[in-house]
Amino acid sequence: METLKVTINERMALIGLDRGKSNAINLKMLQELNVLLKGIENDDSIAGIILHGKERFFSSGLDLIELFDYNEQEIKEFWIQFLDFVKTFVGFKKPSVAAISGHSPAGGCVLALCCDYRIMNEGDFIIGLNEVPVGIIVPDSIFHLYSFWIGQARAYRNLLEGKLLSPQQALEIGLIDELVSPDKLRSRAEKQLLVYLQQDANTWQQSKLNMRKDLIGQMGNTSDEVLNNILKQWWSPSTRSILKTIITNLTGNKENGK
Repeated sequence: METLKVTINERMALIGLDRGKSNAINLKMLQELNVLLKGIENDDSIAGIILHGKERFFSSGLDLIELFDYNEQEIKEFWIQFLDFVKTFVGFKKPSVAAISGHSPAGGCVLALCCDYRIMNEGDFIIGLNEVPVGIIVPDSIFHLYSFWIGQARAYRNLLEGKLLSPQQALEIGLIDELVSPDKLRSRAEKQLLVYLQQDANTWQQSKLNMRKDLIGQMGNTSDEVLNNILKQWWSPSTRSILKTIITNLTGNKENGK
């Protein structure tokens, strides 16, 4: 795989996001994650997964530099794939633990939210959903996923502000479950996954799917109208201007900024 590294250890699949320094999400990563999760779900030799990133970055979110240059068909395909992947991950029946090694804004936060348990490194990191200030319309499915963990009122306020949180703030509102020092992240993630794997597999999985039934149903509710509104806003002059500014800051080269 081009964007992932997978290691199997005692029936645990350690899925490492492996795309550049910050693990920015592009279409290729979504496709590979989607195929991998569907394969693992049907592989009896793998009982659960740990999703992890790199030093200081879990995932910086969508690769705005690459996405900015997508044509109309490519960006439409990306959003369809993104929402389809979130639906796949939310409905993934086996245990999943996110080992959040650093920054995890926007799409990176979404990946973590799909998991059953989130453990994050202590440090000067950010996590949360900041799509609105970037000029990206939040699909209702992402609101439902966010509010599943932190409650509707708080999710509503945070999304409309595009609020990014420190690890301690994320812990206090239930966005993450634990804070650990970097040297303990992997061992703690494996220990938590083992807690789940000690249960009867069918009982655990069916209980998970029962408790996520409404959420899973909400993942399929993104209408053509919502998708079209996302795409329309993506091409609007205001959003393109915001994206250009962000990309210029990311590349550190204003003359060549897109």
